[in-house]
Amino acid sequence: MRMTDELGKYEPGQIEQKWYDYWESHGVFHDEPDDTKEAYSIVLPPPNVTGQLHMGHALDNTLQDILIRYKRMQGYNVLWLPGKDHAGIATQVKVERQIAEEGLTKYDLGREKFLERVWAWKEKYGDRIGKQIRRLGSSCDWSRERFTMDDVCARAVREVFVSLYEKGLIYQGNRITNWCPRCQTALSDIEVDHKDEQGHLWYFNYPLADGSGYIQVATTRPETIPGDTAIAVNPDDERYASLVGKMAVLPVNGREIPIVADDYVDPAYGTGCVKITPAHDPNDFEVGLRHNLPVILIMNTDGTLNKEAGKYEGMTRDEARKAIIKDLDDKGLLVKVEEQVHAVGHCSRCKTTVEPMTTKQWFVKMKPLAGPALEAVKSGKTKFVPERFTSTYVQWLENIHDWCISRQLWWGHRIPVWYCDDCGAVSASRTDLTECPHCHSKNIHQDPDVLDTWFSSALWPFSTMGWPEQTPVLKRWYPTSTLVTGYDIIFFWVARMMFMSMEFMHEVPFRHVFIHGLVRDSQGRKMSKSLGNGIDPLEVIDKYGADALRFTLVTGNTPGNDMRFYYEKVEGNRNFANKLWNATKFTIMNLDDYEESFVPDTADLTLADRWILDRLNRTIEDVSRNLDKFELGAAADNIYNFAWNYFCDWYIELAKNRLYGPHNKDRQVTQYVLVHTLTRMLALLHPFMPFITEHLWQHLPHTGDNLARSSWPVQEKEYDFAVEEEQMERIMDAIKAIRNMRAGSNVAPNRMCHVQIAFTRDDLVSAVTEHKEYFEKLAHVEEIKVLDKNSAKPENAVASVVTGMEVYMELKGLVDVEKERARVLKAQEALNKDIKRSSGKLNNQGFLAKAPAAVVEKEKAKLAEMEKQMKSLNERLDFLAKL
Repeated sequence: MRMTDELGKYEPGQIEQKWYDYWESHGVFHDEPDDTKEAYSIVLPPPNVTGQLHMGHALDNTLQDILIRYKRMQGYNVLWLPGKDHAGIATQVKVERQIAEEGLTKYDLGREKFLERVWAWKEKYGDRIGKQIRRLGSSCDWSRERFTMDDVCARAVREVFVSLYEKGLIYQGNRITNWCPRCQTALSDIEVDHKDEQGHLWYFNYPLADGSGYIQVATTRPETIPGDTAIAVNPDDERYASLVGKMAVLPVNGREIPIVADDYVDPAYGTGCVKITPAHDPNDFEVGLRHNLPVILIMNTDGTLNKEAGKYEGMTRDEARKAIIKDLDDKGLLVKVEEQVHAVGHCSRCKTTVEPMTTKQWFVKMKPLAGPALEAVKSGKTKFVPERFTSTYVQWLENIHDWCISRQLWWGHRIPVWYCDDCGAVSASRTDLTECPHCHSKNIHQDPDVLDTWFSSALWPFSTMGWPEQTPVLKRWYPTSTLVTGYDIIFFWVARMMFMSMEFMHEVPFRHVFIHGLVRDSQGRKMSKSLGNGIDPLEVIDKYGADALRFTLVTGNTPGNDMRFYYEKVEGNRNFANKLWNATKFTIMNLDDYEESFVPDTADLTLADRWILDRLNRTIEDVSRNLDKFELGAAADNIYNFAWNYFCDWYIELAKNRLYGPHNKDRQVTQYVLVHTLTRMLALLHPFMPFITEHLWQHLPHTGDNLARSSWPVQEKEYDFAVEEEQMERIMDAIKAIRNMRAGSNVAPNRMCHVQIAFTRDDLVSAVTEHKEYFEKLAHVEEIKVLDKNSAKPENAVASVVTGMEVYMELKGLVDVEKERARVLKAQEALNKDIKRSSGKLNNQGFLAKAPAAVVEKEKAKLAEMEKQMKSLNERLDFLAKL
């Protein structure tokens, strides 16, 4: 369709929702599997159902949408599959807070009723972020949307769990995990926020069992002393070599513990002696495994101390810390206390201090799964962009530990394991069990825990497409083409999708992993609630439009690097959108007698026509090449430069005279070039700024129903005009030089000037002399005189040297010498006062003694700048004296 209404004022709010509704209702984002086309697919990193669109989402979605729209316009068979994550702990915490306002806990409701409340919450709030992502312009195929706990994904989760269990790759055991006493569950590393806090390092003497003295230990956690099962020193530390193998006495209860040697210990930290508490520190747990130490858990799941802590049983961690310090001080065993800042882990959802502790959990053996995932990247089957992130991925997989996959929550995929209360059998099953498969007893119960959210997310590339069924979608679009994600979840998500896909699909999940950085504030700080520097993308969209926000997020963006967000950039890109609007408006106003079937002969094209058509060809090549290389920021710069600097600022200005001025012989040719260039320019811009480009394109002559499904522009060899393009560039250089000379000489904008040009390239003589109207229109040049090689250089003229030419602008009659001299003298008078004032400050010893160094330096820089300005004004007076 082509719209016939006139373009009014650009108001993004009036067009954006309209076009998104059109695209979605007309199935523009939906493809059926089609083997006649090349496939291209992306699965959207699933935002949490608890989510609110933030700048990270906005960047991630913008980059994906650019790639998807580009490939769709190139004619690929495209799938961008969206979905949401149930976000186990995050969602459960929100619902617990909601029912707490009613004076209830989840235990008051019971598991079944509580889950009903969570599902109700999900139905009410779960679609919110999907609607927000639409506002950004993301062209997802919403008809294929998935949720990590829908029936399709749930079936895949069970199949994977049971298969790994049957292969012996899933096991249950007591290992150390991050434990949240408030949420009462183990946490993954990504669910723990580490914050630097002011703390202390306490030094205690532990008596040696043989009575020969003491060994001094430094610790930040005295409350865990009852769980110590050893003291460790570095094997190369000669200070303690004689103590290795001896026993020390735990000063809170008299239990004897060994002194062991282990490379983990840093001799420079504290005293070089470290207490080992395997049940409450991940490093100590590993030391304990190496030395076969007992693991004594001294805490309950709510963070209070248990009976293993003896007299401290029932105390909170803080109470136990104070009590133990006092007791050891009373015994004369507290040596000293030092202030120390150290990182403390907090639950990312409820902010409670996390307790490392051993609990019985389900784990995945990672070494067997890591091998194929490593090989896939090392062999290049999956490539990271930028390539440097390959080492981040490889390093983590080469040093991987078993993965704790169980969570003590109610919301999530419940672990498909049943325990028989009669025969004790443990059975994993793809379907719910009603009796024990071994003894057929009905006295069975399912494991109460749920799976880590990342377990279901790890299956996302294939579970969303219907696996384990071999669906047409899976056959067509798996493996996916590109994963777009931040560098902060390479470990937690990218690697897990890789090893799960290699295990169950025997193929990589994606060909490229396109890594982007974080969006930081204008000062380079990470956006956070605590700093109060977060920026709501929806507010930016409301004020400036989604297109301006998207273009801001991509321009200047380089793969893998953080970017700073500036409102000035958004405003600038809103102005860019307005520039496009006005350029299209100008074109439409001049199409009254436009003939859509007309195509000019090459001979009919002017130098300006040939130049803009050649520049368009080059821009198509540059934008396409950079998009193919994932240099999306460079591609955006290419099209911005063409649209603003070439088409709007130069070609349209030159077209005006040809459309309705004294040079009106080729109106039809000009109309053709305007429409040809503008429609392709909008197509190149469409992946970046989809709303405004669709709206403007619909007002222009075109084929097809919408821009989102039109063809990606390709270079047209008949419009390669390298010679003419270079000649036009040189003319533009000369015009810019004349403009600069006019500005530097303070020539009034409406005054026509005379120019003399000495050519150092013969081919430019005819190019300039045959296109004097360009100089007339764009530089207010009334006459151009060609200087031959023997001509004397003109006097009373300013000069500028550009490629192939020396350009002289005659000053006679252009400058009102007396008026200009009076202006310069007045400026000098004001500047002299400022220089005198600044010099006085810098010669004042009192100022120099009292003012901060930065203030003094600033004043010196200010004086230097003013002196530079005075020199310039003096030169201007000398110049005026010669006229």
